[in-house]
Amino acid sequence: MELTPSNVVRLCSSADFSEMDCDGLGIGTPSLKPHIEKFLEGIRFWTFSELIEALKQCQHLISSKSYSAILDRIVDHLMERLASPCNTSPYTCSSNRSSSQFSSDTSSNNSWRSYSSGATWWFEHFRFLKIDLLEKVIRTMISHDFDHIVVSKFLFYYHSFNCLGSAQAEMIGTTKVIVNLLPLLDMRSISCRDLFNLNRIATSLRISRCCRNKIESLIGPLLDQATIDYLLLPSPHGKDHAFDVDFVLRLMRTFLFGGSLELSLIRLKRVVKLMDLFIVEVAPDPHLKPSEFEALVAVLPDTARESHDQLYLAIDMYLKVHAGLSEKEKMSICSALNHEKLSAELLRHLTRNLVFPSEAKPRAHVAKLSRMKTLLQENDHVKNIFDSMFRKSFKNIDVKEDVESRIHDAEDLKQSSEVQKLRGDLEGTESEKKSGINVMNNATYLPKLCS
Repeated sequence: MELTPSNVVRLCSSADFSEMDCDGLGIGTPSLKPHIEKFLEGIRFWTFSELIEALKQCQHLISSKSYSAILDRIVDHLMERLASPCNTSPYTCSSNRSSSQFSSDTSSNNSWRSYSSGATWWFEHFRFLKIDLLEKVIRTMISHDFDHIVVSKFLFYYHSFNCLGSAQAEMIGTTKVIVNLLPLLDMRSISCRDLFNLNRIATSLRISRCCRNKIESLIGPLLDQATIDYLLLPSPHGKDHAFDVDFVLRLMRTFLFGGSLELSLIRLKRVVKLMDLFIVEVAPDPHLKPSEFEALVAVLPDTARESHDQLYLAIDMYLKVHAGLSEKEKMSICSALNHEKLSAELLRHLTRNLVFPSEAKPRAHVAKLSRMKTLLQENDHVKNIFDSMFRKSFKNIDVKEDVESRIHDAEDLKQSSEVQKLRGDLEGTESEKKSGINVMNNATYLPKLCS
């Protein structure tokens, strides 16, 4: 019987079942092992499709550890084929012996070659993998220096395809395997959006808390890549408030204290902006407890925010919706507000805001400092206007003197036509000057600084 790539795995399984896989079983007892080993020496000449077919047979037939070597060889050669420079097509690297046999299959890969350098055309060929074999394939990819971004895309593609129409138990098993494999990759290669989708599926499946904690530990360091839509998740079962505030707080603590990525100033500013948007969104929720809202406004240190304007608007909205809060609860919430980081307009609004406790309002010297800043800014603006008008007025005076001098000279020379022309120029100058004076009379006076 001739050994071929399509039957070698079946023969291995048959030899294992018939106890023909070892030498020295007795006189007259044949062994397939040396024949199989010799045939596998030519595995590098197999086509991509032959390797895939052999891997499928391995998954279904081989269970004996003694023949795991053939599985290792098939997986290694598949990964070498994918990692080769000509990996944009499974057939360009195949042997001449059967390269034309599967040429008709290339059309099915066109949709997947739109990714960078066609690096993901092979995704659909590995959809058949069972979760126990998936880990072996992924680890082999990493050992062959596969691009971690491509591996990450494949894992999420595999998860979405295999969860479609599957039973809940199978979906939970697939999700757990994917979650355990993602930490093997570089954190920056994983899509934040895909992680949020994975978390949504895990929550809907009511997967174990341990598994969800792992997902959150992956999302946390990438929080600066998220948008507000990612954070507006419905509250878990049993809670009345609109959004899952505890989930966001856990992500924030992971980002600040438990992330594996460097916490740069740029990334921190993005998360500050994101959190301020989230706080404004949840502030009108009448079911949000004061302790939860206080945790949100205090989760970021004061130094992280350059401005507290958004924070003030959120607190103002929350206090108006929750009018029945005690003074102590209000003060706990307002303690996160830094008056010196409020704009002059909002600082004035705060001094007249009746929903804020009096102890939370700015002290006199803070309000005075804010008014002085505002007046100085207004003075600078008006000063620039007056400087412009004064320069224009002085220019008009110089022009008038020059024209009058020329008139006197012309009169002396009895040049009546020239006199008439120059007098017309002078009247125009006088008119322009009067117009400038009117503008100055209508201008706003410089405000006085408060003593």
